[in-house]
Amino acid sequence: MKPVVRPAARGDILRQYQYYIFEGAYDAAGRFIDAVDISIAHLCGMPETGAPRISSNPILSGLRSWPVKGFEDIRIYYLIQNEEIRIVRVLHGRRDIQNILEND
Repeated sequence: MKPVVRPAARGDILRQYQYYIFEGAYDAAGRFIDAVDISIAHLCGMPETGAPRISSNPILSGLRSWPVKGFEDIRIYYLIQNEEIRIVRVLHGRRDIQNILEND
């Protein structure tokens, strides 16, 4: 399957990377980017491994989540559509996930 990363998800990844840089955690910043790539590659090979989520928004029907390897508090939210894995968001678990996803 081919990954398609939506602009909002790209922004999420960039913000998390910048957070690590701001905190002086340069090693973690680099590991995070690598971990996102590894996790997305895993999903492309086994797309149904992510946990399904229930949503009242019909656009998000079938939404799944999978943790970023080594950064398990951060999850990749994605949809399986045809031969694509559409990465909707990449969010830390302390955020209001339901509200962000429903209003995105």
